[in-house]
Amino acid sequence: MAFDAGTSILVVDDYQTMVRIIRNLLKQLGFENVDEASDGSEALAKMREKRYGLIISDWNMQPMTGYELLKQVRADRELHSTPFIMVTAESKTENVIAAKRAGVNNYIVKPFNAQTLKAKIDAVAGTS
Repeated sequence: MAFDAGTSILVVDDYQTMVRIIRNLLKQLGFENVDEASDGSEALAKMREKRYGLIISDWNMQPMTGYELLKQVRADRELHSTPFIMVTAESKTENVIAAKRAGVNNYIVKPFNAQTLKAKIDAVAGTS
């Protein structure tokens, strides 16, 4: 599965500045079709209305965390195969293991740059 400029990407973060940063990095990488959600429940609602090629979600959000969102997506017959990258400020091993067990495709620790984001997206797409 390859990603291209037309791939719809959903960025999920309750911190508007982080959404802007990720959106700008994605734009630098050539992705134009970027939507946003401020928490997991809003993201799920958007995912049920529109097909996304990739989800990039923060871990720490209220009321629904990125981890809870990931588990919901993986449990949903319609959404379960959607590629999912988790973004977090903490690189705690138990978080990484929990996310992997829940079916995350990749993991990015803040702060990160366009190259790191591209490498993670390429790895998820199987083009690295």
